[in-house]
Amino acid sequence: MNEAGMTLLQAWNFGGPLMWVLAGISVIAFTISTYLLFAHRRGAICPRELVSDVLKCVTAGEDGEARRLCERKPVAFSAVALMALDMRREALAGRTPNVAESIETAGAHVAQRMMATVDYLSDLAAIAPLVGLLGTVLGMFQAFGGIASDVAANAKPMVLAQGVSQAIVTTIFGLAIAIPCLVAHAWFRRRAMRRIAELETLTQQIEGLL
Repeated sequence: MNEAGMTLLQAWNFGGPLMWVLAGISVIAFTISTYLLFAHRRGAICPRELVSDVLKCVTAGEDGEARRLCERKPVAFSAVALMALDMRREALAGRTPNVAESIETAGAHVAQRMMATVDYLSDLAAIAPLVGLLGTVLGMFQAFGGIASDVAANAKPMVLAQGVSQAIVTTIFGLAIAIPCLVAHAWFRRRAMRRIAELETLTQQIEGLL
């Protein structure tokens, strides 16, 4: 440390092995956020052109063409549309399944997968401060343990400072990871809910055409 304060490298060294755990959590959080940024785009869930073409085919009774369009572009809307087409084929064969319930079940599975990915950020936001807290406990243990074993040397200040530094650094880094994770989780969750609402609207349109 110097008059300018603690550098990032010094903070990392003071934090100890748990800094690698926190670094791993931050990398995972960044990777998930990047994935969600692209995976939950409207074009990746229910592309306008695909939706328009499939609805036209379903309206015209061209189920084969609608199926080919969905299989060619396997997105969330395609999964729901394919289920609807399967149910209509079953109905035409005389087996008369519960079309509405089957379509809603397919939509619920898609929505569940979308929300499960988003909730990983919430899990990381909860884990990061706990890792920081573990560093705090270990740092304080090191500080007071050092004092107890160094009484003869009048408890050198450096022994206490090193343990306290680990406690503070890991706590700060844990919170620095958790707060952005919570912000990202809130934003991506609302975004996912909007996509799910759009998908539900399209599901209702498909049901009305069958």
